[in-house]
Amino acid sequence: MLLSYSTKDFIEGGVITAVILLNVVIGFVQDYRAEQTMQSLRQLSAPYATVIRNGGQIESIKSEKLVRGDLVKVTVGDVVPADLRLFGGMNLETDEALLTGESLPVVKSPTALFSNLDMPIGDRTNIAYSSSTVTKGRATGVVISTGMATEVGKIAELLQDKRIESMDKNVIVRAFAKFWLGFKKILGLEHGTPLQIKLSKFALMLFGLAVLLALIVFSANKWNVHNEVLIYGICVAVAVIPESLIAVLTITMAVGTKAMAKGHVIVRKMQALEAVGGVTNICSDKTGTLTQGKMIARKAWIPNLGTLSVHNVIHPFDPNSGYVKLNGREVLHSGWVKNGGILDVFLDAIALCNLSAVGKKNEPAENSSISGTNTWSAVGEPTEISLQVLAMRFDHGKAALEESGDWSLLEEHPFDSSVKKMSVVYRNHVTDSVEVFLKGAGEAVIPSLAIPEAEKANIHTMIEIMAGEGLRVLCIAHKTLPWDYVTQQYTRDEVDRDLSFVGLVGLYDPPRAETASAVRRCQVAGIKVHMLTGDHIRTAETIAREVGIISPNTPVRNGRSNIVMTARDFDSLSNTEIDNMEELPLVIARCSPSTKVHMVEALHRRKAFCVMTGDGVNDAPALKLADVGIAMGITGSDVAKDAADMVLTNDDFASIFLMHLLISNISQVILLLVALAFKDGNGNSVFPLSPLEILWVNMITSSFLALGLGLEEAQPDIMLRPPHDNAVGVFTRELIVDKMIYGTFMGTLCLVSFVGVVYGKGKGNLGTNCNRGYNDTCETVFRARATVFSVLSFLLLVTAWEVKHFSRSLFNLDPTRHKGPFAIFPALWYNHFLFWAVAAGFAITFPVVYLPVINMVVFKHRAISWEWGIVIGCVAIYLALFESWKAIKRRFGIGSGKNHLLTLADAEARAGLVATVDNDSYGSQITTRTNTLVDGVEGCSLPKELGPDGVA
Repeated sequence: MLLSYSTKDFIEGGVITAVILLNVVIGFVQDYRAEQTMQSLRQLSAPYATVIRNGGQIESIKSEKLVRGDLVKVTVGDVVPADLRLFGGMNLETDEALLTGESLPVVKSPTALFSNLDMPIGDRTNIAYSSSTVTKGRATGVVISTGMATEVGKIAELLQDKRIESMDKNVIVRAFAKFWLGFKKILGLEHGTPLQIKLSKFALMLFGLAVLLALIVFSANKWNVHNEVLIYGICVAVAVIPESLIAVLTITMAVGTKAMAKGHVIVRKMQALEAVGGVTNICSDKTGTLTQGKMIARKAWIPNLGTLSVHNVIHPFDPNSGYVKLNGREVLHSGWVKNGGILDVFLDAIALCNLSAVGKKNEPAENSSISGTNTWSAVGEPTEISLQVLAMRFDHGKAALEESGDWSLLEEHPFDSSVKKMSVVYRNHVTDSVEVFLKGAGEAVIPSLAIPEAEKANIHTMIEIMAGEGLRVLCIAHKTLPWDYVTQQYTRDEVDRDLSFVGLVGLYDPPRAETASAVRRCQVAGIKVHMLTGDHIRTAETIAREVGIISPNTPVRNGRSNIVMTARDFDSLSNTEIDNMEELPLVIARCSPSTKVHMVEALHRRKAFCVMTGDGVNDAPALKLADVGIAMGITGSDVAKDAADMVLTNDDFASIFLMHLLISNISQVILLLVALAFKDGNGNSVFPLSPLEILWVNMITSSFLALGLGLEEAQPDIMLRPPHDNAVGVFTRELIVDKMIYGTFMGTLCLVSFVGVVYGKGKGNLGTNCNRGYNDTCETVFRARATVFSVLSFLLLVTAWEVKHFSRSLFNLDPTRHKGPFAIFPALWYNHFLFWAVAAGFAITFPVVYLPVINMVVFKHRAISWEWGIVIGCVAIYLALFESWKAIKRRFGIGSGKNHLLTLADAEARAGLVATVDNDSYGSQITTRTNTLVDGVEGCSLPKELGPDGVA
């Protein structure tokens, strides 16, 4: 840049200055956004806290003024200001989703005592954590941690870069290490995706090469560096640098960002677009990522009836979504539910002992605050919503029962964390009786049942079986009260005892509809999927098997590796023990933030390239440490979003346009170095291309072509290929060899065209001072430059179509979409942007060659005529050479030439998977494990009223 300005070449200097400024702006914006992670953590802090000080006085102070030992009161809606050890309260529940990733509120037990110091965060029910939200009840607690000592503060510490602090304590050593780390960051060699680091190294290499080429020019002129030699040296240096690379990369990724935004994916760090092509492992949260984050009633066991199961639910709030089976046989409609039957009682219980409301969006439930998918919405606790939806599947919803006039509420005993159950008393106007319906945890309800101990033991066994399937189990009970209930006062204990057992219902958070197919696609592509969740190990294993992370027959332990582990067991292992495992666990349950970080670090030690997905504050450290972090947009916390990067599953775009840009630069360097031998009358080397012609080709012609190639759609078999090697990145051996060969072809043909004009009709007349401007002796040189410019432009335009695939012929670019003798035309038209970029490139060459003043003064060439024959001949020879090299690659299996179009069977065989899909419907007919739940118990049979009209 400085040399350009020193020689008063302000146009060239301005272009280079603009490129540098663009780089600076992009770097500043990326660093600024990265620092928002810590800012989001600071904003999570509760602004005020209610404390008891000064002899029992209650006052409100800023949370930052809390100290250990303060007594703090919290109630519904409060943000917990610090980590509190609870010692008193009533029905306290807190939302800890930001810390644990789990969507259900946690019931707190202030009187609970634990002896295990390593207990997972989610199991410490006597502690309320800073930044969690109180969803129910009230409590009092003593402050045990503030600021960075809290659990959320520890996450903030994990987000900080501690490499400098962990180094030698010597001040000089640490100062040098900090300087060196900062210097590497400036050069782009520290942090970033493989593309970022490779491009930074590439830029340094090009800078060194540019200096070397300039020295060659100066040496060829025996270091007599006057203006002509200096300009020629700059010209050669500029030729080796793809000036448009950063601009094209930025624009291509910006366009990809916009396209992904339309698909509901927001890109924070554009450089991460390239990275996913080399991903080998994906670490995913469960709740809200692999699952829907909403509860459904998956299964119910009703004595003397059997097992009721719900399948294929897509919209959890919609009673019509999915279908119901009774003892494995599908229920076609709900009309067979008869009044007075055991199922009728069960449905009445789960509908009436319920405070939730479910309705269509055009008929919303009163004060509806939870929006559902499809046309349904709901309000209430997730558990009660799932029960209400199950009842509505059989036209037994609470609203319908109450509107019928058959039921009227007499009394309600709300859920209490101390008794873990809820009961309601209703008057049945049909039977003219008073009935009690109760639901709650098995350990709280079973002692209240008026049944033999053997039957209670059977119920306990069934609860354990359902819990083993990853279900959250509730017990349903019922009884009829005497008529004097209306006139006499009954205590809750009297209402809740001597009950009849009605049934069990199992709830769970269902996987997303697309999860199983997405996991399968990753496995076919050679990518391992890991689930890191804060949920219980049984639930985690069940979901993992359901979505295909663990195959149905895979044992939990495999050799020296545990496929499923708890965070406590994983964290207790040393790095050496983890590295000695044959395989890292596919499922880790009860995860803490540090567990997820340890997992990512373990993958990095194995040279794996990993993606981390998550939505909570607990995911932020791992999101930042992972090679690419993906945050959930709707349910994700600000901290998770700020720590995340971005994803695009296309590993081809960078290689393609890099190939195109570098072929152009190599051809120019060959042309200019050989042209050092062409001396004019004053002994100065003659430019076969003027500096502005070089900039035009690099910045205008090549840029739009490279941008069009950057928008090239991925090959159909992209998700059937294994991840590419990130140690190599986009600069593969094939790319380097191809660009050298094609660049040599192009540079040689440009040189031939120059020689043909000068030493053909021009008889070797190189004129005098033709580098500075036109004079009478420069006719031949100016016509030769125009010829070279036209040849180079046209060859680049042809190259843009040729490099769409590294080994397939231009006449058979996309055999899966376009076949036949004229397949070239739809294949070229398929990428509209590239097609019009090539067309515009051909068209704009003519004005540059023929426009008066512009051609002779700016570009230092002039109009040509017969020379177009040389241009066309060079294009034809170039096409033949290009196609010949591709044919050689296919014939001898060189590079991509050894790969035919991959099929699903090929990819499944490579990944060691059982073929489960049809090639023609890949992704839409994936067969996953059928979840065979306990569909009945021994001795159960269908009720007599279930005839062929009710059950298939």
